[in-house]
Amino acid sequence: MCRKYEITMKVDFSKLTAAESYRWLACTVTPRPIAWVSTRSNAGVNNLAPFSFFQIICDKPATLMVNIAAHENGKLKDTLNNIRDNGELAIQLVSASLAGQMNESSASLSPEISEFEHASIVGIPSALIKPLRVRDSPVSFECRLAQIIPYPPEKPRWYTVYADVLLAHIDDQVLDIEGRVDPRRLDVLGRLAGNDFCRTQEVLELIRPL
Repeated sequence: MCRKYEITMKVDFSKLTAAESYRWLACTVTPRPIAWVSTRSNAGVNNLAPFSFFQIICDKPATLMVNIAAHENGKLKDTLNNIRDNGELAIQLVSASLAGQMNESSASLSPEISEFEHASIVGIPSALIKPLRVRDSPVSFECRLAQIIPYPPEKPRWYTVYADVLLAHIDDQVLDIEGRVDPRRLDVLGRLAGNDFCRTQEVLELIRPL
């Protein structure tokens, strides 16, 4: 069916505030995977927070990216401070069964309060780094900081964290008979916009043309 007239909304980002721009981007670039990032402060507090600006950057070296915004007042978030101070982080995927606890861990807490304790999340020791891992996460990546890039350079509001993956922990229950991760068994959350999320339950398989 041909459309004779163009009937589309146009959003001029040059005229938007940062908050308005964020809302339009966040509701259109979806679904976004969630990085549940655990870190440890210099005082020994175990921090845990979710971020949905998250992606793979490189396969060799295996590198993940998490983009962390500063608070509206310009203050850096505890997660970013801990990564800067100690150079280590664990990145967990969030299964649907952990949705409530993940959401609870997004609360704005004082640096001396651990989200593990606040949200009754079971943390276990990592093998190679100091930050705890989320015991019930289907996939955890133990990572070391590669670099942090402030953006935009002239007045940073976001900080892109590049993290080299040292070790991955993958729950056997999400693997198929060939030892590969089955997205249906993985059943992880994706971020949409506002309070909306989605699950990896309905999977569409497409075979790439040769």
